[in-house]
Amino acid sequence: MGNGSTGAPAGGLPGRKRGRAVSEDMRALAVAAVLHEGMSRSAAARRIGVSPNSVSLWVQRFRERGHLRADRRGGSVSGAEPQRERILRILEEQPDISMYGLSRALAAEGVSVSPDAAQRFLKRHGMDRETRRARRRRERKAGRGKGAGRR
Repeated sequence: MGNGSTGAPAGGLPGRKRGRAVSEDMRALAVAAVLHEGMSRSAAARRIGVSPNSVSLWVQRFRERGHLRADRRGGSVSGAEPQRERILRILEEQPDISMYGLSRALAAEGVSVSPDAAQRFLKRHGMDRETRRARRRRERKAGRGKGAGRR
């Protein structure tokens, strides 16, 4: 039934892969084929290489909403965001802490944030380790230049 490694059914558009978002233009072609040309949902689906269920969903959404824009995909709020104040306090107390150390320090306070989530949080807010180290180097250098050495 398929045409080799493309994942598209015979007669469908080449290069389509399962699980990939379909452009609004392609959805419009399928919906127009069903609503204006009288084509069946299955035939329209074969034409562009998607499932008949996808075409049915697009037709239904077009009728309900009047457009074919895809719904917003993915994304969720990080579990680290509500812990911003705790994270900043820990970083203030232990500027060279690792992400594992930060995760353990938060766990000691009853908060579960993985090292990866902590790293993404810090990077998102411009507070990743390298940025923090560079900032401290600049501060030390500026402090020494004024005769107020820190060590």
